[in-house]
Amino acid sequence: MRFSWGSAWGAWGKARGRAQRWAGGGRLKRPRLIPRTRRAQRRTVQALMLTAVFALAPATWLHAVADSRVRTTADAPARDVVVVFGAGLWRGGPSPYLANRLDTAAELYRAGKAKVVLVTGDNSRTEYDEPDAMRAYLVAHGVPDKRIVSDFAGFDTWDSCVRAKKIFGVDRAVLVSQGFHIRRAIGLCRAAGVDAYGVGVDARRDATWYYGGVREILAAGKAALDAATEPDPQFLGRQEPGVAEALAEASAR
Repeated sequence: MRFSWGSAWGAWGKARGRAQRWAGGGRLKRPRLIPRTRRAQRRTVQALMLTAVFALAPATWLHAVADSRVRTTADAPARDVVVVFGAGLWRGGPSPYLANRLDTAAELYRAGKAKVVLVTGDNSRTEYDEPDAMRAYLVAHGVPDKRIVSDFAGFDTWDSCVRAKKIFGVDRAVLVSQGFHIRRAIGLCRAAGVDAYGVGVDARRDATWYYGGVREILAAGKAALDAATEPDPQFLGRQEPGVAEALAEASAR
């Protein structure tokens, strides 16, 4: 069969026509992103605004309950206990962010702002032990081992706050964390029954810092839900006398 440009063009036209008929007899219409009527446009704007309000409400709540309780190491109130939240390990030792938290806790201890340091972190795997790494770092920076108490089941901020209250008997504390996290820590510990102030640790504004800030916007929703429903931690267990014993040892001196 000899090739003919006319026959090829005709075949293409027929195929195009079939495609158009299959698609509805004409050109495919792009979906309209903006509603046609003013009423529909107004409803769309209202829905977007309502969504934004609900999304930002938890973060607004955290600022409302915590802003007045964020302090520096210089003006933090004296409390028997300072609580340090885990922030990951690096090569078996504290990550730079966690080291900054521990340095601040050690500074509060040396300044007489706290008698006992409660380190709370993740030890869900034998090869990953945040509390022991935190303890070793504090001891190396001048905090006596007898003044450090470890919570090995601080799997998240809510768990750490509830366990501080129910397991270790902490009623009042100064919390230590990075600035982007400290308000959530204060809000959750207050919801758990701990009269908490917090010291926001300065940190270099690298990719981790920006990630932490964005993550806090999302985590605020879970924080509000935890505060409202007060769920039990992943692991509650029995009461532990570590904090009371460390305070008794400190008072005996």
